[in-house]
Formats: sequence, C-alpha cells, structure tokens
Amino acid sequence: MRNHETWTKQDIVEFLRAAGVNPTSQRVEVAFVLFSGCQHLSADDILQKVNAEYPVVSKATVYNTLGLLAEQGLIREVIVEPGKVFYDANTSPHHHFYDVDSGLLEDIPADDLVLTAIPPLPAGKALDRVDVVIRVRGRPEAALA
Repeated sequence: MRNHETWTKQDIVEFLRAAGVNPTSQRVEVAFVLFSGCQHLSADDILQKVNAEYPVVSKATVYNTLGLLAEQGLIREVIVEPGKVFYDANTSPHHHFYDVDSGLLEDIPADDLVLTAIPPLPAGKALDRVDVVIRVRGRPEAALA
C-alpha cells in the first residue's frame, strides 16, 4: 500500500490507524493532500489545498498534523533554509535539489549521490540518516542568452 498516488481516503484512514495515529477527519484531509502525489509541499500549500472548496482545517491543525506525521516517521520534513520547510511523503532514502529561483524541490535518488566518508560522530551517538539538499539556481549567463 505504498503507492500513495492511488490512495483513497479510506486507505489513508487505514494507514494512519496502522501507524498508531488517530485518523480524525482533519488529519485524513491533511494526509490525503500530502499522499495524493509525488510532491513536496509546504504547510501553507497543504492548508490551501485542504481548504480549497471550503475551510475545514485550521492552520494550527495542519502544523500539528504534519508534526505528528513526521514524528511517527510517516513523512519527512525537508528544511531547505530557515523558515522554509517542505513535507515529503517519500520516506525512502533519497536527497533533494532545491531551486532557489523557483522554490521547487526535486528528488535525487540515494544511489546518485556518493559520500566517501562521514566525519567521526560525537561520543555516544549513532548515525540516524543523512539528508542532503543541493541548492541550485539559474546561471547568470543563461539569462543573457
């Protein structure tokens, strides 16, 4: 049941229950928007999509739901710069390109980025995961052409 793009709201309910998350109607709406495609959305994007027809979910509920889903490991938070966070339903290992001009985030398959070494970890710590965000922008000479 990992192909999110074909999920129904009932699939979302079952997914949340299986993860130990109470599937309130608001949480289902937020999760449905997030899991309805391979996309990277901000909390404001999600709020706008959830409330496109009529307001049903508050901004606080969106943020609280996203925090809960991230805490449960059901989504990833991708912090691209201070105050700019995307939420990603793809929890498999991968990295990202962030286009600073357009604000778009794009997946990079984990195998496409090779790290040759990890610095020594602090005492008593274990590696959790490595998240790489590569920031790109248009070339200045491309704008002149």
